[in-house]
Amino acid sequence: MSKDSSLDSPEKPESSFGVRLRNFLIVTVAVVLSVALFLGLRSENNSVSLTELDRNSTPLSVALNNGKPSLIEFYANWCTVCQKMAPEIATLEEEYAGNVNFVMLNVDNSKWLPEMLQYRVDGIPHFVFLDKNAQAKAETIGDQPLTIMGSNLEALIAGSPLPYAQANGRVSQFSTTEATTGSNEDPRSHGSQVAN
Repeated sequence: MSKDSSLDSPEKPESSFGVRLRNFLIVTVAVVLSVALFLGLRSENNSVSLTELDRNSTPLSVALNNGKPSLIEFYANWCTVCQKMAPEIATLEEEYAGNVNFVMLNVDNSKWLPEMLQYRVDGIPHFVFLDKNAQAKAETIGDQPLTIMGSNLEALIAGSPLPYAQANGRVSQFSTTEATTGSNEDPRSHGSQVAN
């Protein structure tokens, strides 16, 4: 006769403490996952795109003639540093919109070539701070902390010398000569040649 092992050791009922502990862990995990999902979706919805900043920016012709100081950003959609800074620029725009024009100029648009040459844009993002008379007061190039940008804007509004007039951070390289000659180089290559 063979013995059935399930008959030998009857299953012990789980203690009430074990049931409560398991239920508590399930509820805790569900709450944590719900909060993580909520925060993830919320931060995703709060991200700002360069296209959106461009769409909401002051046209250059208006900025040069309306008597307000201006911040011009030369950017490209493929520029990872520009993308990283977009939420910070949106924050600055929200804070200073009444006092400063925010102008976005896409370096991939040859329409802006005269301005790229005028301000010697060779890396992006390239920021130009113009006073209320449309005169360049300072430039910053590359990834800039929010505090540096804010300090420059405060000084620009006050008509004071800008504290960070030639600040340089991480940039994406851009050559205006390549944009005009129709080079086969991919602008996202950051200087390496694309094979034909």
